[in-house]
Amino acid sequence: MKKLMILATVALAAGSVATAGRLTRNNPSATDNEVILHAWSWSFDTIAANMKDIAEAGYAYVQTSPANTCYVGDNGGMALFSQPGDSVMGKWYYYYQPTDWKIGNYMLGTRDDFKAMCDSAMKYGVRVLVDVLPNHTAVDHTAVLPDLDRAVGGHENLFHANGFKPITDYNDRLQCTTGEMGGLPDVNTENPDFQYYYMQYVNDLINLGARGFRYDTAKHIGLPSDPLDPKAKQNDFWDIFTGRKAVKGLSMLMPDSLYIYGEVLQDKNVKEKEYAEYVDVVASNYGHALRTALEKGDFTADDLNSWHNPADPNRLVTWVESHDTYCNQNESAGIEDDKIRQGWVLIASRAHGTPLFFSRPAGSTRENYWGNNRIGARGNDEFKHPEVVAANRFRAAMAGQDEKLVYANKGAVIEVERGDKGAALINISDKPQKLSIETSLPDGEYTDAVHGNKFKVKNGKLTGRLAPVSSCLLY
Repeated sequence: MKKLMILATVALAAGSVATAGRLTRNNPSATDNEVILHAWSWSFDTIAANMKDIAEAGYAYVQTSPANTCYVGDNGGMALFSQPGDSVMGKWYYYYQPTDWKIGNYMLGTRDDFKAMCDSAMKYGVRVLVDVLPNHTAVDHTAVLPDLDRAVGGHENLFHANGFKPITDYNDRLQCTTGEMGGLPDVNTENPDFQYYYMQYVNDLINLGARGFRYDTAKHIGLPSDPLDPKAKQNDFWDIFTGRKAVKGLSMLMPDSLYIYGEVLQDKNVKEKEYAEYVDVVASNYGHALRTALEKGDFTADDLNSWHNPADPNRLVTWVESHDTYCNQNESAGIEDDKIRQGWVLIASRAHGTPLFFSRPAGSTRENYWGNNRIGARGNDEFKHPEVVAANRFRAAMAGQDEKLVYANKGAVIEVERGDKGAALINISDKPQKLSIETSLPDGEYTDAVHGNKFKVKNGKLTGRLAPVSSCLLY
């Protein structure tokens, strides 16, 4: 993308974000400049219908919820999360309970719907990431379909020897990678017959237009250095499903054209660096630190300069919140939308990581987290809020520029400098802030295109005013 003039304002016009292919997994020294929209619980049809807006908002990727055949719970009800007595029943997490690895389920759409969504993404220059979960089946494992059982030589061969033993110590790698998690039986991901069957699903997704994957519960799939389940001969899943090795003569398609990351939630003894040799990993501890700062309106409430992860910063997927932090115990669901938005501007403006924007349910409030409470519906409008769009475009425009984080006003205001080419200004407090902060921007007057705010730089000092819980992007 061509360089912008110093006094240019934020470009909001469609099509100004570069979407050239990049494989972070094979290029860890690259400066990340792309962002992901997590279209959580949107149907394939809904994603396709909103693809133009997704592209114009500056997202390089749209991440779907799981596309696999899944357990039919609550009589097939389509509520995101129902309570006893509700007129419409349902639970969002049923699509995380596979009964087979084939494309299409009652919650999100058919195989044809998936193909139409990928065709729409290609038309608008967006790439589709699919949430995949080979590590477990439905809690009711008897619901597994006959084709899957036959493919692995019988139902008993589908699971690890420890697959029905609940994990009691998540820092014990044998338990973590072979045991039952939350009632979900653990699949023998090292069984070549299973790997061959699952590879057919992965390749079918790629053939239909998928260009990457998010691996659910990735830290529960063993690495080469991990202890072996009694049924396994070698921990080779990641070698096979990053295209380094074939299984029974079958290889993954297009490995050098895919973006792959794993839900490697951080804890003790998780081996983030070893996972990052194969796939990008999530910066879950950074997300927690960022939410602490947002809730307190104070940059210094936690360490936001550190990524809180031993993996290379270019191998991280960053977020303010995820679907799990929103849905499970509602850890992040009580944070106001505008504060989540300022957290997004921070991570999107930084030089490293690949930020993921979680789309909250339509109609959701801090008193009603589920909002309109329907699977398949589009989320709220936050994914295309002008501040979010401006941050997405700023990130693309600043590719290759170094970063520096500066704070002022007792931690209420954060400046993300990108060399001497641009700066993001973020007020995470509930009060207006009069700003005087160090900057590397050249002397001059600047106008933020989002809010029309005026700023002045003179002798290395940037001055101006920021409204409560708001951000400005300057070039």
